[in-house]
Amino acid sequence: MFKKILQSLSKSQAAKPAAAAAPVSKPAETAKPAGPVPKAGKAAAIATPAVAKTPEELCEIGPKMPKDQIHSRLKLLYRRYNRSASSLDPKIRGEADSMLDAIVRVREKHFGEI
Repeated sequence: MFKKILQSLSKSQAAKPAAAAAPVSKPAETAKPAGPVPKAGKAAAIATPAVAKTPEELCEIGPKMPKDQIHSRLKLLYRRYNRSASSLDPKIRGEADSMLDAIVRVREKHFGEI
């Protein structure tokens, strides 16, 4: 339930010199499909892979939002998806885990490490 926050806390408590020496790797960009390009139409719209969104886009945080609005939005999303993280449905649980990861990233970016 509090897995994401505990991971964030453990990262902040880690030794600073060791963390500074190791470069942080960025996630791999979405690769282009190796197969043939589908023809235009409804089938092509369904077959195209979804573009990965940034954590700010997932949380619907705008670049000019004040800190108090960001904080209240993150609090609302955390309550919503923390409940879903204990769901028996694996699809809902997976979506909740990815959203909790995004919430932690946005919080660390705007408010510093937890």
